[in-house]
Amino acid sequence: MRHFGSLLSRACTRRRLALHFHPDHTSTPARSFSSTLPTHKAKAKGTTSPFRSGQSEDKINYNQEIFFDERPDPEYVNYARVNANDLEGNKEPPRRVKMLVRDFIEDSLYNPHYGYFPKQATIFTPTETTIDFNSLKDEAHFQDEVARRYATYGKDRDGPGRQIWHTPTELFKPYYGQAMAQCIVSEYLLKYFPYEDLVIYEIGAGNGTLALDILDYLRDQYPEVYERTHYNIVEISGRLAHMQREKLQPTHPCIKVTHKSIFHWNKREPAPCFFVAMEVVDNFAHDMIRYDYRTLEPYQGLITIDDNGEFGMYYTRVTDPLISSFLALRRRLGHPPPLPALLRSSTLRSLYTNLPFAPNLSVPEYIPTRLLSLLRTLRTHFPRHRLLLSDFSSLPDTIPGVNAPVVQTRFQNTTIPCSTLFVRQGYFDIFFPTHFGRLREMYEHVLEQPDVLAGSPTGADSGRALPLATSASALSSGKNFFSSYQPRNRRLPVDGVASASGLPVGERKSSVFTHAEFLETYADLSKTQLCNGENPLLDYYQNVKFLF
Repeated sequence: MRHFGSLLSRACTRRRLALHFHPDHTSTPARSFSSTLPTHKAKAKGTTSPFRSGQSEDKINYNQEIFFDERPDPEYVNYARVNANDLEGNKEPPRRVKMLVRDFIEDSLYNPHYGYFPKQATIFTPTETTIDFNSLKDEAHFQDEVARRYATYGKDRDGPGRQIWHTPTELFKPYYGQAMAQCIVSEYLLKYFPYEDLVIYEIGAGNGTLALDILDYLRDQYPEVYERTHYNIVEISGRLAHMQREKLQPTHPCIKVTHKSIFHWNKREPAPCFFVAMEVVDNFAHDMIRYDYRTLEPYQGLITIDDNGEFGMYYTRVTDPLISSFLALRRRLGHPPPLPALLRSSTLRSLYTNLPFAPNLSVPEYIPTRLLSLLRTLRTHFPRHRLLLSDFSSLPDTIPGVNAPVVQTRFQNTTIPCSTLFVRQGYFDIFFPTHFGRLREMYEHVLEQPDVLAGSPTGADSGRALPLATSASALSSGKNFFSSYQPRNRRLPVDGVASASGLPVGERKSSVFTHAEFLETYADLSKTQLCNGENPLLDYYQNVKFLF
């Protein structure tokens, strides 16, 4: 890894210029789509790649950058089309393949043999006791304390540094987890206790700290609830799943850890449950699309990897069912394509595309297709869930594009953001912001769709009747008996399931909260207040929001 610094500096400042459309496996003549930014920087020569010894040129993160179109390897039309599932058995990053952008991101982050999370990521977990916030003078003192604990991990030497990142769960433990527990138990006591058990599902539980803090709080503050709690973790990383079992199960036997991707979940949970996703969806894979300025037709981006591991990019008409579904849902919800206001006019678009060197494709847009997969999974397999989700609503240092991600790594104890998605698989974190207003609209719309699985939500398919289920006729058949008015902040009632009042009133719809708003409601702020009155639990993570 001697030359990692040289490689990284180029990876973070250069990006491939020429991007092309080709009708994948068709006989239609190719149409070339290029970007617009000219550059006169040439690729450095004679640099040895730290990832492939014995080669004279580093071709991992960039190609020659010239003003005119540069087509990918003409052999790419014969490359095997793969997805992230196909690559799970690979010991090394693949060659001579092509895939959608979301599959490239999933493979880079989650491949069990070389992915970022299974092999590189380390969650900041201080081994010392909880930070005594009340004894710290101010936020500068708090930052010094955090830096001191970071220093216990040691200094990076050669190659990519230890990929350490922190979460509010770890930084403010146990008080952050206690706030999540208070949110869940308040809703549970109001709606389900004592008729139903408390069932919690958490995805991406990391080191298990959030689960530990929630269960410790329930055990100490609500023992009657803790006795009937079932906590389920769904973890894609085998390493983290093993860590979670060792850390949690000896103390809390109600914990069950399932080593599986949530996208492969196939078991139905008929009971009311809480579904927790904290700092998870930012690492969900996105697809890349661009719009033809002349027709506004979308094109899906595919990444190619040649014999030397060099990346290329080309575009085809949208054929992927998940991308098509997302775009159709966006049209249904009235979310317009991310085009400049002046280019929404067909006349102005025509004038613009006829200008010298004008692009014929819009800037790349990254669409949250895997987030849509999660919403569908919740609708199908967790029909009576309540979602508690938190993540970044905005991010600095993103790569170019709409809703673009941050691509970064640590080198010599410094976090370095890159300007391209074309980076070595497994060595870089890739994470996205979430548009919470649009997420809420998508989520509520998906939940309104008919259940695609056979079987009643009353629990017959699980072999037991649920206490709040009814064997009477569907509530929806009489939902207008009391009133024809359906509140806009309530969902339609679920057939066969009575509400706490026994009336056909649907669940309250989800709401979006800022980080501070949510924690002001559920956290014990006296525990994280500093001597001068500042409170980092409220002041930090201002670019984070909650959906609940």
